[in-house]
Amino acid sequence: MGAGHDHRHDHHRHDHGSAGHSHVPSTIKFERPLWIAFGLTLAFLIVEVVGGLLTNSLALLSDAAHMMTDVLALGISLFAVRMARRPADAKRTYGYARMEAIGALVNGGLLFLVAGYILWEAIGRFSQPPHVESSGMLLVAVLGLVVNLISMKLLQAGAGESLNMKGAYLEVWSDMLGSLGVIAGALLIRFTGWTVVDPIIAVLIGLWVLPRTWTLLRAAGHVLMQGVPSGLDLDEVRDAMGSQPDVATVHDLHVWALGSKEPILTAHVLLANETVDADAVRHAMAAMLHERFDIDHATLQVERRHCGGDLHA
Repeated sequence: MGAGHDHRHDHHRHDHGSAGHSHVPSTIKFERPLWIAFGLTLAFLIVEVVGGLLTNSLALLSDAAHMMTDVLALGISLFAVRMARRPADAKRTYGYARMEAIGALVNGGLLFLVAGYILWEAIGRFSQPPHVESSGMLLVAVLGLVVNLISMKLLQAGAGESLNMKGAYLEVWSDMLGSLGVIAGALLIRFTGWTVVDPIIAVLIGLWVLPRTWTLLRAAGHVLMQGVPSGLDLDEVRDAMGSQPDVATVHDLHVWALGSKEPILTAHVLLANETVDADAVRHAMAAMLHERFDIDHATLQVERRHCGGDLHA
């Protein structure tokens, strides 16, 4: 701040510690289902890789590749959950909440790489479809579907609350669809002998995953770039703040989020005249932001004159 500036800040925190944001309640409840899903997925990954090699099925191996990314994604999610729970310190005053978005970003990148590899491998199989053991392919795919459904149930609740959990859920969901595709392919090969169905199923799995992965990457990137949180209209927030009693104008308004939730706002609020009670305006505006926009962390610099002037409240 410039010399002669007396900026007063009002930090309204709900369910946060004095040192910063506490993520303990939300992350602890995510960790147990993540561990269970991680264990189930890791165990079945070994089964599926062996099954894919024995049956010579690209569709099954592509599903195993997705299962491998599930294991990595769940591991990354577990790491991100633990890191996000760490309290703020002298070097990271907001704590480690951004690990949620970083975890989602890494998971999305893994999905892109795997989908690209499967599409490339499938192209070569169209010209010379190899023999595929449909019975073993079917058995492994059914077992995989059961594991996917259990993991999806475990992760479903957290997917709506956390980008990190959403990334893990999307990984498992895509793998569930992959298992369904492999089952359909195994049945077609068994009853028709059309082994070309195997790479077709692999391509369809890859094409289904890519656009959803892009959506996840965009959401994670938006958080890391400090974009306005989803569901918040910045113009609406500015108009609501500017229409408060005794407020002349609002400028230098910024709204972002550390993770999927918890929007944070900073703004300069110019008072209508120099006789207004600055503290009353600040408290009233913070209460309005909480009630209308669910913004619980607001840093408001209230000014009697525009910040280009000399005196501030």
